[in-house]
Amino acid sequence: MADLLSRRFETMDQHLVLASASPRRRELLSHLGIPFRIWEHPFIEQPLCHESPESVAINLAVSKSEQVARRIEPGDIVITADTIVWCDDKLLNKPESRDEAISMLTLLSGKTHTVITGVSIRSIIRVTSFASVTGVHFRELSQEEIVFYVDNYSPYDKAGAYGIQEWIGYIAVESISGSYFNVMGLPVQKVYSELIKFTDY
Repeated sequence: MADLLSRRFETMDQHLVLASASPRRRELLSHLGIPFRIWEHPFIEQPLCHESPESVAINLAVSKSEQVARRIEPGDIVITADTIVWCDDKLLNKPESRDEAISMLTLLSGKTHTVITGVSIRSIIRVTSFASVTGVHFRELSQEEIVFYVDNYSPYDKAGAYGIQEWIGYIAVESISGSYFNVMGLPVQKVYSELIKFTDY
């Protein structure tokens, strides 16, 4: 049985597209029950660190949206997203080395950090964007635990050098304020609500 949004897509002959190579975003979006296509694209990410964390995340998502704009056809509604981690006034991108991943997790240990996902929704005639913010508190981690995680889970494709759905999420996260799914990479509740408004336009 199709829900409200699925029926709306069918009635209006609209097609949902996720422009992302992230398997986590694909999995999360699939749980909304709306059929969608995948566009993979070699995105160029250039965060502007002098902006607020929310602006950085939104601008990255919008930049991705602009990079696929020429592919959009009538009826397409395209979602792009970017997730960043912010701690101690520092932007933590995807680590480029083992040492950098260990350094990031050492910084997060025993502290509350912020995970922000910027999302852009674009059709051939309009675009909207927003950010979702979640606070995550890690307990104090030993260097042995940090090194074990990095060496066994290779979190080089994840902002902040960790995936909350992996081993470290079970042993490190003491509290969360906000959307858990946002930390995984896509605030699906907010995406659903924004798609309702987008298709009302």
